[in-house]
Amino acid sequence: MTKLLDGNKIAEEIKKEITSEIQNKFLSKKIRVPHLGIILTGNNYSSLTYVNNKIKDCNKVGIKSTLVHLPKNVIERILFKEIDKMNKNPFIDGFIIQFPIEKHINQENIILSIDPKKDVDGFHPENFGKMICNMKSFCPATALGIMEILFKNKIQIQGKHTVVIGRSKIVGLPISILMSRKKYLGNSTVTIVHSYTKNIEYYTKIADIIIVAIGIPKFLKGKMIKKGSIIIDVGINRIKNSHKLVGDVDIESINGIASYVTPVPGGIGPMTRIMLLKNVVTSAINNKKNINE
Repeated sequence: MTKLLDGNKIAEEIKKEITSEIQNKFLSKKIRVPHLGIILTGNNYSSLTYVNNKIKDCNKVGIKSTLVHLPKNVIERILFKEIDKMNKNPFIDGFIIQFPIEKHINQENIILSIDPKKDVDGFHPENFGKMICNMKSFCPATALGIMEILFKNKIQIQGKHTVVIGRSKIVGLPISILMSRKKYLGNSTVTIVHSYTKNIEYYTKIADIIIVAIGIPKFLKGKMIKKGSIIIDVGINRIKNSHKLVGDVDIESINGIASYVTPVPGGIGPMTRIMLLKNVVTSAINNKKNINE
């Protein structure tokens, strides 16, 4: 029987750790609590749900949050203005732009406009470059969430062969860097496969760990993996005309073949949100301009 890696359970444990840290490092010293800013455009159902969950998580651990909700047809100039406000606001420790944003807005320009010191999503090139160089930086929360769920379950990755399916800047590229870096939680040999890779099954069949972030429902089948492999499913796909969510892994067919798998929902999703909050607390600690509100 394949064991589920419960992201909800680990996220709840980390929430308690964050709550305690805020109490000891901020509230007990009468310093303002960490503050997360969120900029959301449009009314994408998944984005709205995700943002609402982030705000609930903030409330639960004692982090203040501010949401700026802009219309779908917002022009770039207005969005840049809101980003500039977040950059200059000394009471905002870190902020995020909820992606995806509308197609008429240049995503790269938006990311470049964020102050790297407040980029708790870890998407700015300065943070990405520092991550590649193994320097202290904000790393993308989903990649951190994957590393944390492996660590908390005492899953050894050193010397293992990891196959990452997908090469996005949000998941595929950063997790490939973190898995292969020369650190205690690293030293894995990483292969990235994608839509142009011929015979993906060849690579997945020899992988010890498979991280799937391709955005295709139930893409990874049991016949594509070897016995005992560890499967991390990052996909969140909504079945048409229903509220049911499925991952990029056909969890029924891999059951009994894989040793571990993350469920969808309840796997990497809650881990992503909680690691974002850890980044916010880190940003607040790094911020020497903590001012009592």
